Amino acid sequence: MFKKLLLSVAIFVSYIASSNVAFAAGDAEAGQVKSVVCAACHGVQGISSLSVNPNLAGQVPGYIAAQLAAFKSGERANPIMAGQSVGLSDDDMADLDAYYSSLVPNVEVKLTEQDKELAEAGAKIYRGGFADRGIAACMACHGPSGHGIPKNYPRVSAQHKEYLEQSLLAYKKGERKGYNGIMNSIAFGLSELQIKQLSAYMAGLN
Repeated sequence: MFKKLLLSVAIFVSYIASSNVAFAAGDAEAGQVKSVVCAACHGVQGISSLSVNPNLAGQVPGYIAAQLAAFKSGERANPIMAGQSVGLSDDDMADLDAYYSSLVPNVEVKLTEQDKELAEAGAKIYRGGFADRGIAACMACHGPSGHGIPKNYPRVSAQHKEYLEQSLLAYKKGERKGYNGIMNSIAFGLSELQIKQLSAYMAGLN
């Protein structure tokens, strides 16, 4: 049963990846100019010095534009991002998306010894899923190296573990909605310890 679920997810993701190539292409140079206001939280080169904020550098094309649209519409709730996105046009979002997806991701994430121990357990869930709760392997959607699949499945590698943990907990509690509710179902079935383990593992991927 679990193997069939994993296979179904893999086939579904392959379909999405092949059919979802028509997202808007922006102007990276224009996006760089428009990104000045974003730098306070996300860093000049899209790598945040604040671990609770996501790194944007190297994110899959289309994902940032989609998230900005979600913030603007209120579909995704965040007071700061709601204010930042309200004045953005579709072109602005596409330009910012093109700029950040063109940047080099943060491949120098440093983990403590405790993080490395957590990551060992997290690797098993990321690569093999959690059969007891019917949870498929994370890499089915985010890739073996965590690089993601445009535009609905983001890069989870080269990210702050604190941000990853914060996001998974938000999905678990229903405070954040993911693509087709997939992440809510997955995170709900994970314990808080497993979320810590997964976050440590994904942060160390590159």
